[in-house]
Amino acid sequence: MAVEAVESRTSVPRATASFGPAVALSCRECGERFPLGPSFACVSCFGPLEVAYELPAGDPESLRRRIEAGPANIWRYAPLLPVPADVADRPNLNPGFTKLVKADNLARELGVTGGLYVKDDSGNPTHSFKDRVVAIAVEAARAFGFTTLSCSSTGNLAGAVGAAAARAGLRSCVFIPHDLEAGKVVMAAVYGGELVGIEGTYDDVNRFCSELIGDPLGEGWGFVNVNLRPYYGEGSKTLAYEICEQLGWRLPDQIVVPVASGSQLTKIDKGLKELVALGLVEDRPYRIFGAQAEGCAPVSRAFKDGHEVVRPVKPDTIAKSLAIGNPADGPYVLDIARRTGGAVEDVDDERIVEAIRLLARTEGIFAETAGGVTVGVTRKLLEDGRLDPSLTTVVLNTGDGLKTLDAVAAGPTATIPPSLSAFRTAGLAGL
Repeated sequence: MAVEAVESRTSVPRATASFGPAVALSCRECGERFPLGPSFACVSCFGPLEVAYELPAGDPESLRRRIEAGPANIWRYAPLLPVPADVADRPNLNPGFTKLVKADNLARELGVTGGLYVKDDSGNPTHSFKDRVVAIAVEAARAFGFTTLSCSSTGNLAGAVGAAAARAGLRSCVFIPHDLEAGKVVMAAVYGGELVGIEGTYDDVNRFCSELIGDPLGEGWGFVNVNLRPYYGEGSKTLAYEICEQLGWRLPDQIVVPVASGSQLTKIDKGLKELVALGLVEDRPYRIFGAQAEGCAPVSRAFKDGHEVVRPVKPDTIAKSLAIGNPADGPYVLDIARRTGGAVEDVDDERIVEAIRLLARTEGIFAETAGGVTVGVTRKLLEDGRLDPSLTTVVLNTGDGLKTLDAVAAGPTATIPPSLSAFRTAGLAGL
């Protein structure tokens, strides 16, 4: 259905600024299209909306050169995102183009021979991948004239929204479960916006925000992961773009992605398919694996049981950034894992901590608990023979371990007086 044909059926504000190659919002279930606006659900079938594009046509080599000449952040991919052409000149945090670490030490520990890489998104401005998605959502908020930026968050998103809003000159008011890790609470609060703790789980917080959107109190508010969700989600595609560019413009054979709502995994798959369609990478098979914590593994459980529906659970895990018991994109994660020949697996809290320590010891990367989940699941998949050790594998670390210090007990090897004799007596001189 043409965009113009459904315009009269929607009452949401229309965009006042350019959205680059984006042309409409499209329902992921029925395919119906709607004008670009702050909408997130199809009025016909209530399916989720996502951004539809008319992507650049022509010579792939010219597009590749244009991307490579761009800034060293996500705006190098502006021709593929729902943002104006001058986005890099606007006040924003400029996230992205984080390191793709060739993890040879970790590969030896795990028995990987085909090349193992860690995409380390702890190098973003607020030290998590959430800066990517928020950067796109901020541009949508500006286009729709919102004055307050908001979200429901398990921690990382709250900090990313607070920082991005401060930089963009917007008010922020973010909502979190009351029992988050202290490091994430401080990071969310320090930017000067409003931080509200809600008694309950993330799913309770998300329901509250959905109610607030429909109330006059929420007028003028852009909720990055609710009414701006279609744009917000597109930020995760830049992980796929960067991985392929950093691999020399080729697809990884296998990629392991943490699953909370599931949006990141689905958008990475979307980004990979776009690069193939544009001729920027060679079309060949790739496998996508989802990683969850055992204490909040509704998608993993559905995958193992062969189900199409994801049944909600009550989270109980140290990996609080992944503690979403009713993941919105769970069914689509199942579809992608099955279509690509991947899987969705989970590990318990003990293996999460072991994996955090393993990654730190082998590669000098201190991951938060979500990174421990992806490394732990990678190890488990290799042990079970479901990951091929001879293929190129990319593992995502989506946040900094300094945010989840309580998960790992560590301290000085020894405490001694300031003398050489004490150092010798402690038995450390031969280390």
